[in-house]
Amino acid sequence: MRYGGRGACALFLSAALFAFSGCGETPPEKAKTPLVRTQRIATGETVRTVNYAGSVRGRYEKNLAFRVGGRVIAREVNVGDRVKSGATLLRLDASDIVQESKRADAAVDAAKAQLDLAAANAARYRELYAAEAVPAAVLDQYETAYEAAAASYRQALAQAAEGQNAVSYTELSADSAGVISAVMAETGQIVAAGQTVVTLVQSGDLEVEIAVPEDRLADVPPGREAAVSFWALGSGSVLGTVREVAPVADPATRTYRVRIAMPAPPAGLALGMTANVAMGKAPTAAVRLPLSAIYQTGGTPAVWLVGEDGKVSLHEVEVEGYDGNDVLVQGLSGDALVVTAGVHKLHEGDEVRTEETP
Repeated sequence: MRYGGRGACALFLSAALFAFSGCGETPPEKAKTPLVRTQRIATGETVRTVNYAGSVRGRYEKNLAFRVGGRVIAREVNVGDRVKSGATLLRLDASDIVQESKRADAAVDAAKAQLDLAAANAARYRELYAAEAVPAAVLDQYETAYEAAAASYRQALAQAAEGQNAVSYTELSADSAGVISAVMAETGQIVAAGQTVVTLVQSGDLEVEIAVPEDRLADVPPGREAAVSFWALGSGSVLGTVREVAPVADPATRTYRVRIAMPAPPAGLALGMTANVAMGKAPTAAVRLPLSAIYQTGGTPAVWLVGEDGKVSLHEVEVEGYDGNDVLVQGLSGDALVVTAGVHKLHEGDEVRTEETP
Protein backbone atom coordinates (compact mmCIF):
# COMPACT_ATOMS: atom_id res chain seq x y z
CA MET A 1 0.00 0.00 0.00
CA ARG A 2 2.93 2.33 0.67
CA TYR A 3 4.28 1.98 -2.86
CA GLY A 4 0.80 2.39 -4.36
CA GLY A 5 0.38 5.79 -2.71
CA ARG A 6 3.68 7.04 -4.00
CA GLY A 7 2.71 5.95 -7.59
CA ALA A 8 -0.59 7.78 -7.44
CA CYS A 9 1.13 10.94 -6.22
CA ALA A 10 3.68 10.81 -9.05
CA LEU A 11 0.89 10.37 -11.60
CA PHE A 12 -0.97 13.38 -10.22
CA LEU A 13 2.12 15.58 -10.39
CA SER A 14 2.83 14.53 -14.02
CA ALA A 15 -0.70 15.39 -15.09
CA ALA A 16 -0.48 18.76 -13.40
CA LEU A 17 2.83 19.60 -15.05
CA PHE A 18 1.38 18.62 -18.46
CA ALA A 19 -1.66 20.81 -17.92
CA PHE A 20 0.37 23.82 -16.90
CA SER A 21 2.80 23.34 -19.81
CA GLY A 22 -0.08 23.53 -22.37
CA CYS A 23 -1.39 26.82 -21.11
CA GLY A 24 1.12 28.81 -23.15
CA GLU A 25 0.27 27.25 -26.63
CA THR A 26 -1.81 29.15 -29.24
CA PRO A 27 -5.07 27.54 -30.49
CA PRO A 28 -4.98 25.88 -33.97
CA GLU A 29 -5.66 28.12 -36.95
CA LYS A 30 -9.03 27.92 -38.67
CA ALA A 31 -8.94 25.93 -41.96
CA LYS A 32 -8.74 28.07 -45.09
CA THR A 33 -11.84 28.44 -47.24
CA PRO A 34 -11.38 26.01 -50.20
CA LEU A 35 -10.73 27.42 -53.66
CA VAL A 36 -12.98 25.96 -56.37
CA ARG A 37 -12.98 26.23 -60.13
CA THR A 38 -16.07 27.91 -61.54
CA GLN A 39 -17.64 28.99 -64.80
CA ARG A 40 -19.80 32.06 -65.34
CA ILE A 41 -22.60 31.12 -67.73
CA ALA A 42 -24.60 33.18 -70.15
CA THR A 43 -27.92 31.95 -71.51
CA GLY A 44 -29.33 32.64 -74.94
CA GLU A 45 -30.21 30.90 -78.17
CA THR A 46 -27.09 29.28 -79.61
CA VAL A 47 -26.52 26.95 -82.55
CA ARG A 48 -24.81 23.71 -81.68
CA THR A 49 -22.18 22.30 -84.01
CA VAL A 50 -21.49 18.58 -84.15
CA ASN A 51 -18.36 17.21 -85.82
CA TYR A 52 -18.16 13.84 -87.53
CA ALA A 53 -15.08 12.02 -88.78
CA GLY A 54 -15.38 10.59 -92.27
CA SER A 55 -13.46 9.44 -95.31
CA VAL A 56 -13.54 10.26 -99.01
CA ARG A 57 -15.42 7.71 -101.11
CA GLY A 58 -16.57 7.51 -104.69
CA ARG A 59 -20.21 8.16 -105.35
CA TYR A 60 -20.39 5.14 -107.67
CA GLU A 61 -18.49 2.09 -106.42
CA LYS A 62 -19.00 -1.09 -108.40
CA ASN A 63 -18.27 -4.61 -107.23
CA LEU A 64 -17.39 -6.45 -110.43
CA ALA A 65 -17.63 -10.23 -110.84
CA PHE A 66 -17.42 -12.87 -113.54
CA ARG A 67 -20.70 -14.18 -114.92
CA VAL A 68 -19.20 -17.66 -115.12
CA GLY A 69 -16.95 -19.60 -112.75
CA GLY A 70 -13.43 -20.82 -113.41
CA ARG A 71 -9.72 -20.48 -112.68
CA VAL A 72 -8.08 -17.06 -112.93
CA ILE A 73 -5.20 -17.18 -115.41
CA ALA A 74 -4.40 -13.47 -115.75
CA ARG A 75 -4.62 -10.41 -113.52
CA GLU A 76 -4.14 -7.21 -115.48
CA VAL A 77 -4.65 -4.54 -112.78
CA ASN A 78 -3.49 -3.62 -109.30
CA VAL A 79 -5.05 -1.55 -106.55
CA GLY A 80 -4.81 2.15 -107.39
CA ASP A 81 -4.63 1.69 -111.17
CA ARG A 82 -6.68 4.05 -113.30
CA VAL A 83 -8.46 2.22 -116.09
CA LYS A 84 -10.45 3.23 -119.14
CA SER A 85 -13.83 1.90 -120.13
CA GLY A 86 -13.43 -1.50 -121.78
CA ALA A 87 -10.01 -2.26 -120.27
CA THR A 88 -9.40 -5.91 -119.38
CA LEU A 89 -9.12 -6.53 -115.65
CA LEU A 90 -9.00 -10.32 -115.18
CA ARG A 91 -9.24 -13.42 -117.38
CA LEU A 92 -10.40 -16.97 -116.69
CA ASP A 93 -9.29 -20.24 -118.23
CA ALA A 94 -11.82 -20.67 -121.05
CA SER A 95 -10.84 -24.14 -122.27
CA ASP A 96 -13.81 -25.98 -120.76
CA ILE A 97 -16.24 -23.26 -121.72
CA VAL A 98 -14.93 -23.28 -125.30
CA GLN A 99 -15.54 -27.02 -125.48
CA GLU A 100 -19.10 -26.48 -124.25
CA SER A 101 -19.55 -23.85 -126.93
CA LYS A 102 -18.26 -26.21 -129.64
CA ARG A 103 -20.66 -28.91 -128.46
CA ALA A 104 -23.51 -26.42 -128.70
CA ASP A 105 -22.43 -25.54 -132.24
CA ALA A 106 -22.42 -29.21 -133.17
CA ALA A 107 -25.92 -29.53 -131.75
CA VAL A 108 -26.96 -26.71 -134.05
CA ASP A 109 -25.64 -28.60 -137.07
CA ALA A 110 -27.50 -31.75 -136.01
CA ALA A 111 -30.71 -29.84 -135.44
CA LYS A 112 -30.32 -28.14 -138.83
CA ALA A 113 -30.00 -31.52 -140.53
CA GLN A 114 -33.12 -32.80 -138.81
CA LEU A 115 -34.95 -29.64 -139.80
CA ASP A 116 -33.92 -30.00 -143.44
CA LEU A 117 -35.11 -33.64 -143.46
CA ALA A 118 -38.41 -32.73 -141.82
CA ALA A 119 -38.89 -29.88 -144.28
CA ALA A 120 -38.29 -32.20 -147.27
CA ASN A 121 -40.65 -34.83 -145.92
CA ALA A 122 -43.35 -32.25 -145.25
CA ALA A 123 -42.99 -30.84 -148.78
CA ARG A 124 -43.17 -34.33 -150.35
CA TYR A 125 -46.30 -35.28 -148.44
CA ARG A 126 -47.95 -32.01 -149.32
CA GLU A 127 -47.58 -32.98 -152.95
CA LEU A 128 -48.93 -36.48 -152.26
CA TYR A 129 -51.85 -35.05 -150.37
CA ALA A 130 -52.57 -32.66 -153.20
CA ALA A 131 -52.64 -35.67 -155.53
CA GLU A 132 -54.99 -37.38 -153.07
CA ALA A 133 -52.43 -40.18 -152.63
CA VAL A 134 -52.32 -39.95 -148.83
CA PRO A 135 -54.92 -39.00 -146.28
CA ALA A 136 -54.81 -35.76 -144.32
CA ALA A 137 -53.81 -37.57 -141.11
CA VAL A 138 -50.50 -38.64 -142.64
CA LEU A 139 -49.77 -35.10 -143.81
CA ASP A 140 -50.51 -33.78 -140.33
CA GLN A 141 -47.89 -36.11 -138.86
CA TYR A 142 -45.16 -34.79 -141.17
CA GLU A 143 -46.22 -31.19 -140.64
CA THR A 144 -45.96 -31.72 -136.87
CA ALA A 145 -42.56 -33.38 -137.26
CA TYR A 146 -41.37 -30.34 -139.22
CA GLU A 147 -42.57 -27.91 -136.53
CA ALA A 148 -40.84 -29.98 -133.82
CA ALA A 149 -37.59 -30.00 -135.82
CA ALA A 150 -37.84 -26.24 -136.27
CA ALA A 151 -38.32 -25.77 -132.52
CA SER A 152 -35.33 -28.01 -131.78
CA TYR A 153 -33.23 -25.99 -134.20
CA ARG A 154 -34.17 -22.73 -132.53
CA GLN A 155 -33.33 -24.23 -129.14
CA ALA A 156 -29.95 -25.35 -130.41
CA LEU A 157 -29.27 -21.87 -131.76
CA ALA A 158 -30.09 -20.33 -128.37
CA GLN A 159 -27.79 -22.75 -126.58
CA ALA A 160 -25.01 -22.04 -129.04
CA ALA A 161 -25.42 -18.29 -128.49
CA GLU A 162 -25.33 -18.87 -124.73
CA GLY A 163 -22.11 -20.84 -125.12
CA GLN A 164 -20.54 -18.08 -127.19
CA ASN A 165 -21.54 -15.54 -124.57
CA ALA A 166 -20.04 -17.72 -121.85
CA VAL A 167 -16.73 -17.65 -123.68
CA SER A 168 -16.81 -13.85 -123.73
CA TYR A 169 -17.66 -13.81 -120.01
CA THR A 170 -14.26 -15.33 -119.20
CA GLU A 171 -12.77 -11.86 -119.70
CA LEU A 172 -13.74 -9.25 -117.10
CA SER A 173 -13.68 -5.69 -118.44
CA ALA A 174 -14.28 -2.28 -116.91
CA ASP A 175 -17.68 -0.91 -117.90
CA SER A 176 -16.57 2.66 -117.15
CA ALA A 177 -13.43 4.66 -116.47
CA GLY A 178 -12.31 4.78 -112.88
CA VAL A 179 -9.87 3.69 -110.20
CA ILE A 180 -9.35 0.15 -108.91
CA SER A 181 -9.90 0.27 -105.15
CA ALA A 182 -9.73 -3.47 -104.39
CA VAL A 183 -8.75 -6.74 -106.08
CA MET A 184 -9.97 -9.91 -104.36
CA ALA A 185 -8.65 -12.59 -106.73
CA GLU A 186 -5.19 -13.83 -107.66
CA THR A 187 -3.84 -15.86 -110.55
CA GLY A 188 -4.64 -19.54 -110.04
CA GLN A 189 -7.60 -18.90 -107.76
CA ILE A 190 -10.91 -20.62 -108.49
CA VAL A 191 -13.79 -18.15 -108.42
CA ALA A 192 -17.52 -18.70 -108.65
CA ALA A 193 -19.98 -16.91 -110.86
CA GLY A 194 -21.10 -13.69 -109.15
CA GLN A 195 -18.19 -13.63 -106.66
CA THR A 196 -16.79 -10.09 -106.31
CA VAL A 197 -13.22 -9.97 -107.60
CA VAL A 198 -12.65 -6.25 -108.32
CA THR A 199 -14.04 -3.01 -106.89
CA LEU A 200 -14.06 -0.11 -109.33
CA VAL A 201 -14.65 3.48 -108.22
CA GLN A 202 -16.08 5.34 -111.18
CA SER A 203 -14.31 8.56 -112.11
CA GLY A 204 -16.26 11.70 -111.33
CA ASP A 205 -18.04 12.64 -108.16
CA LEU A 206 -16.28 12.15 -104.83
CA GLU A 207 -18.20 12.17 -101.55
CA VAL A 208 -17.55 11.94 -97.83
CA GLU A 209 -19.06 9.10 -95.84
CA ILE A 210 -19.73 9.50 -92.11
CA ALA A 211 -21.36 7.33 -89.45
CA VAL A 212 -24.16 8.94 -87.46
CA PRO A 213 -25.55 7.45 -84.21
CA GLU A 214 -29.26 6.86 -83.99
CA ASP A 215 -29.88 9.65 -81.47
CA ARG A 216 -28.58 12.23 -83.99
CA LEU A 217 -30.19 10.84 -87.11
CA ALA A 218 -32.90 13.51 -87.08
CA ASP A 219 -30.19 16.20 -87.34
CA VAL A 220 -28.90 15.00 -90.73
CA PRO A 221 -31.87 14.96 -93.14
CA PRO A 222 -31.14 14.90 -96.89
CA GLY A 223 -30.37 18.40 -98.09
CA ARG A 224 -28.80 19.62 -94.80
CA GLU A 225 -25.68 21.71 -95.46
CA ALA A 226 -22.36 20.98 -93.77
CA ALA A 227 -18.79 22.32 -93.71
CA VAL A 228 -16.30 19.70 -94.89
CA SER A 229 -12.58 20.02 -94.22
CA PHE A 230 -9.65 17.72 -94.96
CA TRP A 231 -6.64 17.21 -92.73
CA ALA A 232 -4.30 16.60 -95.66
CA LEU A 233 -5.39 19.70 -97.60
CA GLY A 234 -5.12 22.39 -94.92
CA SER A 235 -7.56 24.22 -92.71
CA GLY A 236 -9.98 25.42 -95.38
CA SER A 237 -13.43 23.90 -95.76
CA VAL A 238 -15.88 23.39 -98.60
CA LEU A 239 -19.64 23.31 -98.69
CA GLY A 240 -21.25 19.89 -98.55
CA THR A 241 -24.83 18.64 -98.65
CA VAL A 242 -26.33 15.48 -97.20
CA ARG A 243 -27.22 13.42 -100.26
CA GLU A 244 -28.08 10.02 -98.84
CA VAL A 245 -28.98 8.54 -95.46
CA ALA A 246 -28.96 4.77 -95.05
CA PRO A 247 -32.41 3.49 -94.01
CA VAL A 248 -30.94 0.66 -91.90
CA ALA A 249 -28.24 0.83 -89.23
CA ASP A 250 -25.00 -1.09 -89.58
CA PRO A 251 -25.45 -4.37 -87.65
CA ALA A 252 -21.99 -4.13 -86.07
CA THR A 253 -21.68 -0.43 -85.13
CA ARG A 254 -25.41 0.42 -84.90
CA THR A 255 -24.73 3.66 -86.77
CA TYR A 256 -26.26 4.97 -89.98
CA ARG A 257 -24.18 5.59 -93.10
CA VAL A 258 -24.56 9.14 -94.40
CA ARG A 259 -23.10 10.42 -97.68
CA ILE A 260 -22.08 14.08 -98.05
CA ALA A 261 -21.93 15.39 -101.63
CA MET A 262 -19.57 18.24 -102.53
CA PRO A 263 -20.52 20.38 -105.54
CA ALA A 264 -17.03 21.92 -105.63
CA PRO A 265 -14.46 19.52 -104.13
CA PRO A 266 -11.00 20.98 -103.40
CA ALA A 267 -8.03 20.33 -105.65
CA GLY A 268 -5.91 17.36 -104.70
CA LEU A 269 -8.77 15.41 -103.14
CA ALA A 270 -8.14 11.66 -103.27
CA LEU A 271 -9.97 8.52 -102.26
CA GLY A 272 -9.55 7.49 -98.64
CA MET A 273 -8.56 10.91 -97.30
CA THR A 274 -9.67 11.78 -93.78
CA ALA A 275 -12.42 14.37 -93.56
CA ASN A 276 -14.18 16.32 -90.83
CA VAL A 277 -17.84 17.20 -91.30
CA ALA A 278 -19.17 20.04 -89.15
CA MET A 279 -22.95 20.15 -89.04
CA GLY A 280 -25.09 22.58 -87.09
CA LYS A 281 -28.04 21.50 -84.99
CA ALA A 282 -31.17 23.44 -84.24
CA PRO A 283 -30.80 26.50 -81.98
CA THR A 284 -31.08 25.67 -78.29
CA ALA A 285 -31.15 27.56 -74.99
CA ALA A 286 -29.06 24.91 -73.28
CA VAL A 287 -25.84 25.83 -71.46
CA ARG A 288 -22.62 23.99 -72.18
CA LEU A 289 -20.75 22.79 -69.08
CA PRO A 290 -17.96 20.29 -68.52
CA LEU A 291 -19.10 16.86 -67.35
CA SER A 292 -17.22 17.41 -64.08
CA ALA A 293 -19.79 20.07 -63.12
CA ILE A 294 -22.64 17.57 -62.78
CA TYR A 295 -23.40 16.39 -59.25
CA GLN A 296 -25.75 13.43 -59.14
CA THR A 297 -26.42 11.11 -56.23
CA GLY A 298 -29.92 10.01 -57.22
CA GLY A 299 -31.94 10.20 -60.37
CA THR A 300 -31.84 13.98 -60.80
CA PRO A 301 -28.68 15.76 -61.98
CA ALA A 302 -27.71 19.03 -60.31
CA VAL A 303 -24.93 21.61 -60.15
CA TRP A 304 -23.44 23.65 -57.31
CA LEU A 305 -24.06 27.39 -57.60
CA VAL A 306 -21.93 29.95 -55.77
CA GLY A 307 -24.02 32.73 -54.24
CA GLU A 308 -23.05 36.33 -53.60
CA ASP A 309 -22.18 35.41 -50.00
CA GLY A 310 -19.62 32.86 -51.25
CA LYS A 311 -21.68 29.86 -50.15
CA VAL A 312 -22.71 27.01 -52.42
CA SER A 313 -26.19 25.69 -52.98
CA LEU A 314 -27.40 22.70 -55.02
CA HIS A 315 -29.53 23.48 -58.07
CA GLU A 316 -31.29 20.82 -60.16
CA VAL A 317 -30.86 20.96 -63.95
CA GLU A 318 -32.15 19.08 -66.98
CA VAL A 319 -29.61 17.38 -69.24
CA GLU A 320 -30.41 17.93 -72.91
CA GLY A 321 -27.51 16.01 -74.41
CA TYR A 322 -23.80 15.34 -74.51
CA ASP A 323 -21.11 16.60 -76.85
CA GLY A 324 -17.69 15.06 -76.28
CA ASN A 325 -16.53 15.93 -72.75
CA ASP A 326 -19.26 18.55 -72.34
CA VAL A 327 -22.87 18.32 -71.26
CA LEU A 328 -25.74 20.56 -72.39
CA VAL A 329 -28.11 21.50 -69.56
CA GLN A 330 -31.18 23.64 -69.12
CA GLY A 331 -32.66 25.22 -66.03
CA LEU A 332 -30.00 27.80 -65.16
CA SER A 333 -30.56 31.53 -65.02
CA GLY A 334 -28.26 33.99 -66.68
CA ASP A 335 -25.01 35.05 -65.02
CA ALA A 336 -25.01 32.07 -62.65
CA LEU A 337 -21.64 30.95 -61.23
CA VAL A 338 -21.29 27.16 -61.49
CA VAL A 339 -18.68 25.02 -59.75
CA THR A 340 -16.99 22.87 -62.40
CA ALA A 341 -14.49 20.82 -60.36
CA GLY A 342 -14.53 19.07 -56.99
CA VAL A 343 -18.31 18.98 -56.78
CA HIS A 344 -18.38 15.74 -54.74
CA LYS A 345 -16.43 17.37 -51.88
CA LEU A 346 -18.97 20.14 -51.28
CA HIS A 347 -21.95 20.27 -48.95
CA GLU A 348 -24.96 22.56 -48.83
CA GLY A 349 -23.96 25.94 -47.38
CA ASP A 350 -20.17 25.45 -47.61
CA GLU A 351 -18.22 28.66 -48.02
CA VAL A 352 -15.79 28.63 -50.96
CA ARG A 353 -13.39 30.91 -52.73
CA THR A 354 -13.44 31.41 -56.52
CA GLU A 355 -11.18 32.99 -59.10
CA GLU A 356 -13.42 36.08 -58.86
CA THR A 357 -12.90 36.39 -55.10
CA PRO A 358 -10.54 39.36 -54.36
